[in-house]
Amino acid sequence: MSRMIALIATLLFVSSGLALAVGPGKTIEFKGSPMGTVKFDGEVHKKAAAGCKDCHTDGMFPKMKQGTVKITMEQIYAGKLCGTCHNGKKAFEAKANCQRCHLPAKK
Repeated sequence: MSRMIALIATLLFVSSGLALAVGPGKTIEFKGSPMGTVKFDGEVHKKAAAGCKDCHTDGMFPKMKQGTVKITMEQIYAGKLCGTCHNGKKAFEAKANCQRCHLPAKK
């Protein structure tokens, strides 16, 4: 009986995490930037990080839900949020590679 409860709890936990995750094959888009939409590719970031908790911490993105953190380029350039990794050391430098994140508006 306790094994069945543990199995059900595990399945619920895993399935709820998958519903929120931006894992391989999934993307989310952040619109509203005058520089163009930013597309977050789950596959690219999963390959670069050991796990979701690498970014989803109290200091970076505490909640795994789009729109819970206001992201600005000033913060990124200051080494916060995305800039924690996109600093030219761990990942490409955001300041020098705008088009890697910002997709130009379609005409």
